[in-house]
Amino acid sequence: MHLHRSVALRRTLFLLAALIVCQPAWAANRVALVIGNSAYKNAAALANPANDAAIVEETLKRAGFSVVQTRTDLQASEMRRALRDFADVARDSDVAVVYYAGHGIELEGTNYLIPTDATLERDTDVYDEAFSLERVLLAIEPARQLRLVILDACRNNPFADKMKRTVGSRAVSRGLARIEPATSNTLVAFAAKAGSTASDGGSKNSPYASALVKYIATPGMDLRRVFGFVRDDVMKATGNKQEPYVYGTLGGDDVPLVPAPAKEAAATAPQPAPPPLPATPPVSARAEIRHDYELALQIGNKDALNYFLAQYPDGYYASLAKLQLAKIDAEDKRAAAAEKARQAEQEQARLVNQGAQQTQLAKAASDLKAAQDARAEAEKARETAQQLAAQAEQRRREAEIAVARIGTQAGSAPSQEPPPNSEAKVAALPPPQTSAPAPPSKAELAKSVQAELRRVGCFSGPADGDWDAASRRSLELYNKNAGTTFDAKAASPEALDAIKLKSARVCPIICGSGQKRDGDRCVKITCGAGYFLNNDDECEKRRARPTPSAKLERRNRDPEEAPARPARPPKPEANAGGGGVGGGGGGIGFIPFFLP
Repeated sequence: MHLHRSVALRRTLFLLAALIVCQPAWAANRVALVIGNSAYKNAAALANPANDAAIVEETLKRAGFSVVQTRTDLQASEMRRALRDFADVARDSDVAVVYYAGHGIELEGTNYLIPTDATLERDTDVYDEAFSLERVLLAIEPARQLRLVILDACRNNPFADKMKRTVGSRAVSRGLARIEPATSNTLVAFAAKAGSTASDGGSKNSPYASALVKYIATPGMDLRRVFGFVRDDVMKATGNKQEPYVYGTLGGDDVPLVPAPAKEAAATAPQPAPPPLPATPPVSARAEIRHDYELALQIGNKDALNYFLAQYPDGYYASLAKLQLAKIDAEDKRAAAAEKARQAEQEQARLVNQGAQQTQLAKAASDLKAAQDARAEAEKARETAQQLAAQAEQRRREAEIAVARIGTQAGSAPSQEPPPNSEAKVAALPPPQTSAPAPPSKAELAKSVQAELRRVGCFSGPADGDWDAASRRSLELYNKNAGTTFDAKAASPEALDAIKLKSARVCPIICGSGQKRDGDRCVKITCGAGYFLNNDDECEKRRARPTPSAKLERRNRDPEEAPARPARPPKPEANAGGGGVGGGGGGIGFIPFFLP
């Protein structure tokens, strides 16, 4: 009975709530657009995207795609034209695939693909010089059966260090952001999961592209298994540093990009009813349950896990599935809390810029504080849920290894099943940490707060743990710019948690005398030849000193401008005017005398 139910589950696991059945992709008109951007003009060039585009193009052509358009090193106008032209091709297709290798960026939760001529001096330049992932999905939306976007674009943002922030609260994160496609039968595959970065690789091709072409054209292999194998290969090649991820859902049928020969021959033939399934011993049923759990775990969304729990509501793997669901719920709540805090920050900034009344500003500050507290709590809850799920998976792997070792020692075939009596022991998994960690000392807390204040631009002193006057002034400056009311007399855990949530500079840059602001730093003001720096930190032109000939010429031309030279007093003569002793002139005369 377990086996009957397991086979039915595997056939309908991806049908989910809408029960949308995707038609076999092997009978479809398949088209693809392949883009590889390597030669960036205003950022470091990437070695592999052009090579990756070449091997993906070759693989898709061998797979029988009717159209494969390949473009490399596209500037903005060329990329816009390529997407527009491919949208016309996809309109008459059953399956549309876009593969992009190059730089990508996430801004405010939206993913963008960067053309080779992008400058991105300011964060708002992204809207004008890059292409959103939604624009790519719009190009392939007309495809009738399957839409697939593959992004080997999760590398570090090359413009992050120089990009100016027009709004302090605007977040530019590393990697790409999680996406939930709005259209059914749509998959978006990332080379690295949301919030993490991918490696360009040290060889001719990136680790992701190398694994992708190894599996994607396998005849009859379902796409979900394809990306599962790609994930395993990439994690192995990168030492578990890079984990590919797939977003979106499909229906219940297998969806290969290349048909299995038997299926292609019998595509239009009526299918006979399957023979009745034989009864199997309990251990085989447990193996099928484990297989279905791993399949749901690979998909990694709520629908798949909930469907698994509907089929297997109790037992060992049901407990594991519930922990995975709790992890997804915690992540969703964290994302919602972060979005609410971002909106509260924007609302406060808007009121400050508009010069709103104090009552409105106070309410905005209170709302922001509540949103930040909720975000901090959601962050902690997510970390706890992730730890629980990770510990559960670790225990499962350890149990499977132990059982396999016992089976090998006993001379039987190794099994990957946990022992039957392990369900009661592992079903109720305890938290990974039973006692709270010791709180940090005052010096450690002060040092952490100082380091965070330096990160957001509110503190310039050393993070030495000495909460002095400069540290207090820096926290007061943070309160002023962030709209918070933390007590600046001492460092507090609440202030530390709030500052950690800031992803960008909070305090404005204040440069000293003789300096000016250049992005996120102060540089010395230099003046050109013939200019000097005045007391207002401005370059002022020096006045040329007149030459002696110019002075004489000016005096001859206008003698009235020449200053009158004062007359010299007459030299006094000896003994004149009774200047001797007792004379009426009051002077001191010269009296000769002789030595005996």
